[in-house]
Amino acid sequence: MNVLKKTYVLKLYVTGNTYRSVQAIKTLKKILEEEFQGIYALKVIDVLKNPQLAEEDKILATPTLAKILPLPVRKIIGDLSDREKVLIGLDLLYEELREGEDASE
Repeated sequence: MNVLKKTYVLKLYVTGNTYRSVQAIKTLKKILEEEFQGIYALKVIDVLKNPQLAEEDKILATPTLAKILPLPVRKIIGDLSDREKVLIGLDLLYEELREGEDASE
């Protein structure tokens, strides 16, 4: 049986190769690999190279992480160092897994 998996589409807006940008990328990739292995697409956007993309998406500060899909769109600003706040802020916790565990009890 082929079960469709939910795919998370994320954009991370950074400013150049600064310490904060590098840390945000590193932290986010670690979270994604541990929590969402194989079910996400991440695009890193450098606002210095692509200011029009930041303007279109109304990005006012960096680093900013935007969850595009599944809806609703959610954004979080900062270095992403607090794993739980990132997952809660972007509504990325596995609610469906929790519901499945409750049903089996």
